[in-house]
Amino acid sequence: MWTTSILRGVMSGLLLGGLARAQTCNTPTNRACWTSNFNINTDYETSTPTTGVTRSYTFTLTEVDNWVAGDGSVKTKAMLVNGQFPGPTITANWGDEISINVINNLRDNGTSIHWHGIRQLNNNINDGANGVTECPIPPGHSKTYTFLAQQYGTSWYHSHFSTQYANGVTGSIVINGPASLNYDIDLGAYPISDWYHGDAGTLELQSQLNGGAPPPSNNILFNGTNINPSGTGGQYSKVVLTPGKRHLLRLINPSVENTYVVSLVGHDFTVIEADFVPVDAYTTPSVYLGIGQRLAVTIDASQAVGNYWLNVSFSNTFGCGSSDNPAPAAIFSYVGANNTLPTNPGTVPPDSLCSDTTNLVPVVSRTAPLTAFNALSDDFFVSLETNATTSLTNWQVNGSSIKVDWGNPTLLQVQNGDKTFLTSENLVSVPQANIWSVWLIQNLTPIPHPMHLHGHDFLILGKSTFLTCPFCAGNAPRPFNASTDIKSLNLNNPTRRDVTMLPGFGWLVVAFHTDNPGAWLFHCHIAWHVAQGLSVQYLEQEQNIASSMNLAALQPNCNNWNAYFPSSDPFKQTDSGLKERAPGIAWTA
Repeated sequence: MWTTSILRGVMSGLLLGGLARAQTCNTPTNRACWTSNFNINTDYETSTPTTGVTRSYTFTLTEVDNWVAGDGSVKTKAMLVNGQFPGPTITANWGDEISINVINNLRDNGTSIHWHGIRQLNNNINDGANGVTECPIPPGHSKTYTFLAQQYGTSWYHSHFSTQYANGVTGSIVINGPASLNYDIDLGAYPISDWYHGDAGTLELQSQLNGGAPPPSNNILFNGTNINPSGTGGQYSKVVLTPGKRHLLRLINPSVENTYVVSLVGHDFTVIEADFVPVDAYTTPSVYLGIGQRLAVTIDASQAVGNYWLNVSFSNTFGCGSSDNPAPAAIFSYVGANNTLPTNPGTVPPDSLCSDTTNLVPVVSRTAPLTAFNALSDDFFVSLETNATTSLTNWQVNGSSIKVDWGNPTLLQVQNGDKTFLTSENLVSVPQANIWSVWLIQNLTPIPHPMHLHGHDFLILGKSTFLTCPFCAGNAPRPFNASTDIKSLNLNNPTRRDVTMLPGFGWLVVAFHTDNPGAWLFHCHIAWHVAQGLSVQYLEQEQNIASSMNLAALQPNCNNWNAYFPSSDPFKQTDSGLKERAPGIAWTA
């Protein structure tokens, strides 16, 4: 039996014409074409269609106690978008304007919604990172976010207020555009997310008090559903394939802490997009998804009519996530197949070691020079610290755990001409426009981290080898060697995306083009970790921020928030403020 979420996803795929444009290209035999003037080789950072169309949505956030999830489990407290999980999928065409009115009907929590991976060129005020680009939306109030679909492909949205998205405030984004490989049927967005029965704020605080060790997820949900590992309810997610057709599947990992490998028994995947970046078609038996990462893959329905397991497997590497469901799976069923469970369990892919793919070749090429890179100064050191007084564990970058001020976000400080940024704001100034800014991140801990940059794609110039056994004797931080490692960096059209994995005890070098004024977060996307401080802000072209956007638009929402908090809010700020809060211990970095 199909689940409602899958039916919704399939109908979305079939109704791409719901956004239908009269056109002769972008057909199953010519997906590289979009219109007469735009195609797969168009650089969307410099040229975007003008459709004149606005896609409008209203998202109402509500809070439900003892909510029954799609696997039949009961969640202590759920926070939902329009009463559902995942939230509604935002669907648009390349070049459309997207407008979302977010109504906060949560009981006590503020909120802000981040549109993950959206470039937001000269539009930093709509990035949705409270304490950085805006004040939170207080309960009983609303805010409308507006932005251009400058890119095309697959992404997701989520609350950026504390660890709120772990309670359910997430949904998918699909922006239709050209593709680097032809396909017949678009199956739509397919998020694979970890799921927790407890309240996120309580779980995050427990993690802080437990040396930073996160709890295992209680299940993995495929587009919001799965069987319950306890055998007490739920049902498998089911996706239907048409024999002889090539299908596009938009895989998303909107998890809190789990990363994993995805494989489909008897079938290969052909990757054609990574994090909004079209890539040369690349065929592989399995794909790795770090938190926040997206891969658009094609599947050829060329096997015998039947039912096949879509399997998720975990890495044995510490820090990559774990679940009470050790072998999560969904069913891909050919039209005409019997309504029975698949019989072939498949073969578990090799351990990913939490290492993502860095050999994907972008269709539109970029090259980054190293002329402005200094490995001794342009670097971040990631570390873990437990406060002796509070016993709270915090993640640090260069010895500092970020803590934002909800009522005085960075952009508001820029508007007010306030230059007195606190050390705890972890602000890094990048004043020069239109250069390649190259950064080295060195991990002093054995735990890998999915690192995400707002407002930009970044080039992955290089990284050290991932460890097979982080806690084995002799393993220690492997520092970047400026004289030898720099020779291994790939400067000629390297893999480009907005999330990549930082190896445990290792290093990572990324570069982004400073062409987008604003305050942009660069953070670990393990929700517990960013809540515990693992983030910096790039203050890019501060001198041009005020002229590139209307900063006065910040004030009404900040007035609403500051009238509400803290007098009407019963919760203390127990974390960085970036990623549901629990009452109790106040933050001490």
